[in-house]
Amino acid sequence: MTPYPTRSTALDHAAHRSGLPSPLDQKILWDLEQRFWTGDTESVRATMANNAIMIVPYPPGILEGDTIWHGAKRRGGWQSIIMAERRATECGDVVILSYRATAEKPDQPLYRVLCASTYLSDAGGWLRLSHQQTLMA
Repeated sequence: MTPYPTRSTALDHAAHRSGLPSPLDQKILWDLEQRFWTGDTESVRATMANNAIMIVPYPPGILEGDTIWHGAKRRGGWQSIIMAERRATECGDVVILSYRATAEKPDQPLYRVLCASTYLSDAGGWLRLSHQQTLMA
């Protein structure tokens, strides 16, 4: 017996039954994502899981849990954000948002990244489990 599922059972896996979140959930999630960029640290912190992971261009790199908040004021404070090519995929209680972001801060060049955030529906609300950014050349 192999430790990996065969092709026929792999097709029955829950990940193959993904779809779109409801319009209401999409609105809530995209609003949370907007606040992630432009909101204050405390409101953003309230929507992230305690053991969340953030991957941002180096430095700072891979951040986890409380290390996300060290220097958050320096990294945050975006004046505006445009999120284009938005996609939302739902599988059970998990939603992944992906998009192309152009963010702006006073006296700094535009920040252009590809992003993905993973949210979990838990206890009647949404919590961000992870956020990843890749610089666009």
